[in-house]
Amino acid sequence: MTEFNQPPARVVFVNRYFAPDESATSRMLSDLAFRLADQGVPVAVVTSRQLYENARAALPPRERIRGVTVHRVNTARWGRARLVGRALDYASFHVAAGFELRRLLRSGDVVVAKTDPPLISIAVAVAARLRGAVLVNWMQDLFPEVSSAIAPGAMPRWLERGLVAARDQTLRQAAMNIVLSEGMRGRLLARGVSSAQIRVIPNWADATTVVPKSSDDSVTRRRLGLSGLVVGYSGNLGRAHEFDTLLGAARLLSTDNGISFLITGSGAKAAGLQRMVKEEGLDRFVFQDYQPPELLADSLAASDVHVVSLLPRLEGLIVPSKIYGILAAGRPALYIGDPEGDVGRLVRDNACGIAVRCGDRERLASELRALRQQPERLSLMGMRARELALARYRSEHAVSSWLDFLAGIAPQVTRPGAVVGCHTSVTAGA
Repeated sequence: MTEFNQPPARVVFVNRYFAPDESATSRMLSDLAFRLADQGVPVAVVTSRQLYENARAALPPRERIRGVTVHRVNTARWGRARLVGRALDYASFHVAAGFELRRLLRSGDVVVAKTDPPLISIAVAVAARLRGAVLVNWMQDLFPEVSSAIAPGAMPRWLERGLVAARDQTLRQAAMNIVLSEGMRGRLLARGVSSAQIRVIPNWADATTVVPKSSDDSVTRRRLGLSGLVVGYSGNLGRAHEFDTLLGAARLLSTDNGISFLITGSGAKAAGLQRMVKEEGLDRFVFQDYQPPELLADSLAASDVHVVSLLPRLEGLIVPSKIYGILAAGRPALYIGDPEGDVGRLVRDNACGIAVRCGDRERLASELRALRQQPERLSLMGMRARELALARYRSEHAVSSWLDFLAGIAPQVTRPGAVVGCHTSVTAGA
């Protein structure tokens, strides 16, 4: 008897950026893809030939990296500087990735749509349906709701309703929708998605490379001449974040030479924040660009407490993933946003930080003064942060959760070599 079997089923991820790119979505996807491959899961990625910081990069169209097969499609390369150019890049990736998936996917494959570019799940869902693949959505945010919350009225209501309806159809079609928090899970339930189709798997940090380090041992802190209580912010200073409360507290603390602020990163609000600091003479602020990954632990160690912020209307639509690096670094988090939101509850329930409402600059200033005078409390919150990172937010936990749900919806991909779909038996002499 001779059997003609299909090749082993794969997990095929779709996202605009992948290693060697160092953007946030790329790092998370790359880490998961490599770790699944290490577990023997056949993994492929459909991505662009761009880098987040270099739209003109021309990465190779085909490559194998650490056991992961990478398929890179050609797209427009206008970059992020202008909205129209960014939209063209998005649209071209939708088209190119959709065609590549129709060529690449086989029956039994699991295809995972991430959320860069926005609404890529629509193109992925069409290809999955045509090729008999199992659809999974990995939701890093909820679009178009994020766009409407950041810029109310910028999108016509009829367009928003149409995009939401198209997106919701892909959520209902999916075998599973991975969300980052209970707040995001609640948003999907409100859209009529079945609870059986939703699983919460938080993002994570690499707790082996981001480790607690004394602020006195931080090369970054010494290089910048920082002393006293250093309040840090590290990452994207984007439209989803709120900085007025931090500025208000800094004004109240302007005569306190024992408290300074270290801002690391860039984004849509970076230039405005620097301008206001300069105009108001808030000379306790220090700004630096993004630091390379190998310096992340040292850069985080330069600050004694780290700010995380989110506009309250974005709760459940976005989860600031910088919180996981802060926890891994053994630093308390100072959350500015809705204290009853995902991050607010996390720091409160685990006593590893403080949550302050947007606009409450007086309380923020008061909390910072108290932390400066209570080094033991600061140290204790940092220890709890590290313990929480090790207990719940390591990459190993995420991989285990992914393997668990994949075994339930598509066991063929967690058992490489298993027969996928039908096979034909031919008996001699028949």
